[in-house]
Amino acid sequence: MDHRPTPRRPVDALLGSLVADALAMPVHWYYDRAALVRDYGELDRCQPPRNPHPDSILWRSSYQALNPRGEILHDQAAYWGQRGVHYHQFLVAGENTLNFQLARLLYAQIRTEGGYDPDRWLATYQDFMLTPGRHRDTYVEECHRAFFTNLARGLPPRRCGGEDIHIGGLAAVPALFAALVETGEDGLRQAVQAHVGLTHRHPKVLAAADTLARLLSAVAQGEDIRPAVERLATDWVSPRRLAQWAAQSDLEVIGAHLSPACYIVEAFPAALYLTWKYADDFAAGIRANAQVGGDSCHRGAVVGGLLGLALGVPEAWQAQLNNPLPPG
Repeated sequence: MDHRPTPRRPVDALLGSLVADALAMPVHWYYDRAALVRDYGELDRCQPPRNPHPDSILWRSSYQALNPRGEILHDQAAYWGQRGVHYHQFLVAGENTLNFQLARLLYAQIRTEGGYDPDRWLATYQDFMLTPGRHRDTYVEECHRAFFTNLARGLPPRRCGGEDIHIGGLAAVPALFAALVETGEDGLRQAVQAHVGLTHRHPKVLAAADTLARLLSAVAQGEDIRPAVERLATDWVSPRRLAQWAAQSDLEVIGAHLSPACYIVEAFPAALYLTWKYADDFAAGIRANAQVGGDSCHRGAVVGGLLGLALGVPEAWQAQLNNPLPPG
């Protein structure tokens, strides 16, 4: 009898990350778990965002473009500085947040052009961000604000990235994996470092991106998620700790032991924990990720990407995405 593992579709890593992001989008950056349940209930389907967002910090966020080369807020600028504004207020159910819209665009570009080129991507990135109405997302993360501030100051695009330490830097890794899997693990890892470093130069984010690339490669080759995480992610979380946490409530693990916030040093271990715990159930994993709140969208790159690749993304979840997968 043939016991070889069922081939895993690389594109399911991207699909899984997109679905996880879309599910978490309305509760992104909720830290009041009672308010999350009050506003959206049990997260078993994609829902549209609603105002007010009780934990929104847009009222104390600001960005002023130095010149037209830094103008990335466009008509969304009017909502910055206001209380209660949902970060993704104009998106619809199943739509992806900004970083995952960029990931979709990156995947399409690589598949169309036959490879990854940082300079071609930087031209596409600038066109997308500087053109009004391309994404309709109210919130633009610090990494983009830093990049376009440096661009407006006259720095070359390759030198515009900042020392961003947020898990949002991992959003494109499943897209890169899905588009570049044929290049082999070494080629993938090199592209991941080059791409993530364009906006997130912090060594911790680059290290997490490399770990995620290695995990995706291992799972694609047939390794199960739990042994892969236990073998490749020991710099971030130990097998013993994972087993201890798995016996506890997710709300306790990501809340008391690990922060639900966006900083990579705890957000990446939190995402690895959820992936490890729900290694046999895609829906349970992405729902748990959304339900614990915090930076759930960007943790979804890890949880949805790895679970989607290992288990496949059910058609019922794919059907909830607002836009079809880019061609390629």
